[in-house]
Amino acid sequence: MAEREERKAGHPLAPANGHARSDEEAQKEEAEELRLKKRKKRLIFFVIFTVSQIVMGIVFGLTIMKVKTPKFRVRSATFETINVTSPSFHMKMYAEIGVKNPNFGPYKFHNTTVNFYYGETLFGSANIPKSKAGLKTTKKFNVTVNLIAPTSLASNSQFANEVSSGLLPLRSQSNLSGKVELMLIMKKKKSIQMNCTMDVNIKSQQLQNLNCN
Repeated sequence: MAEREERKAGHPLAPANGHARSDEEAQKEEAEELRLKKRKKRLIFFVIFTVSQIVMGIVFGLTIMKVKTPKFRVRSATFETINVTSPSFHMKMYAEIGVKNPNFGPYKFHNTTVNFYYGETLFGSANIPKSKAGLKTTKKFNVTVNLIAPTSLASNSQFANEVSSGLLPLRSQSNLSGKVELMLIMKKKKSIQMNCTMDVNIKSQQLQNLNCN
């Protein structure tokens, strides 16, 4: 009887303690695996986030933060004939001049002068005031220029022939200096050279063959 009582009292305790220990160890292992998985997820997220930030920084630097040179040119023009009886020449030009800004920030520039030449002879000038071209926009100026042949061309046979033919070649030159501002923290100096060639059709009073470099 004593042995039976001992078996009844003792044997159930040993399996219970064994199961308790095994369950506790299993829970610890599961908790450790869960912690490892969380660490791996955090590490993967950190790596993905870091790589994406680097890629975004490179893209940002190559596109938005890259400063491009604006364009400064004659866009169009019409004319009013005053006197083109050779060797005299006097026409009034109504020209549109533009400053095209391709950057993601404004281009602020100083005042300048656009000169129009026949060969090396100055025919007229236009003043461009201090202003700015907004991001990705073109600042336009409408100017009036008196194109007048100086007396030095009175004996120039080539000039007389071109006036008689009704097609007079001109070129415009100017230099514009200013700064491109990006993100309100970065300023980059940019100077632009205007160099345009064109033909004035005296009869139709229109501009032809306009080409700007």
